[in-house]
Amino acid sequence: MTNKTVDILLVEDDHRLAELTAEYFRQHELTVAVESRGDRAIARFRTERPRIVLLDLMLPGTDGLTICRELRNIFSGPILIFTARDSDIDQVIGLEAGADDYVAKPVDPMVLLARTRALLRRVEEGVTTPASGDIVVGGLRISDAAQEVWLDGSVVELTTQEFELLHLLAKNAGKILSREDIFQHLRGIDYDGLDRSIDGRISKLRRKLGDSATKPTRIKTVWGKGYLIVPDAWGESA
Repeated sequence: MTNKTVDILLVEDDHRLAELTAEYFRQHELTVAVESRGDRAIARFRTERPRIVLLDLMLPGTDGLTICRELRNIFSGPILIFTARDSDIDQVIGLEAGADDYVAKPVDPMVLLARTRALLRRVEEGVTTPASGDIVVGGLRISDAAQEVWLDGSVVELTTQEFELLHLLAKNAGKILSREDIFQHLRGIDYDGLDRSIDGRISKLRRKLGDSATKPTRIKTVWGKGYLIVPDAWGESA
């Protein structure tokens, strides 16, 4: 397998938009390859070996969701869906197909650049999604398919609620998630400012994952903001 030749593979059939986007990224010192057809995307991916794939959904030949699923069998890096289809259900389907982020067109190039760089930083910090679909943060591995968690090769027994919270935090490792974020993702409701169930679940996760209750290093509380998983606090990947 050849080494990667570009930072970004942009799969987009709007030629003008693709070239403008690619040029903007190049001005910010990122290398870009552009592919306009969905049925050539996988072959182009194998040739270019990019660090990240930006993927439109509506493509000639093969649609973006199919490409996303196929990529997840061979690519552990980030996939960002970049499309005019901006309904909630499209976003859910895209994320369930294996995408790491979803950006609706039209989008300011600065925002797209920031989201792309954020995903690339996660890779640099050691947060990966292997071909199996597991989330790996150092020695922590989370299998969504098996609903199981391993730390340094040993199984960690979690309740369903604890698993869902850990999965959410690990998928966003290095990023602060507020209580509002967590409630919206896990319950689909707004945080009322009073419920402390998330705090209790965090405490149990820390205990089960060997983190300090008084000075946690793995799942940190950022006062006034929320919680985050610290990517480099989990040792080496198993």
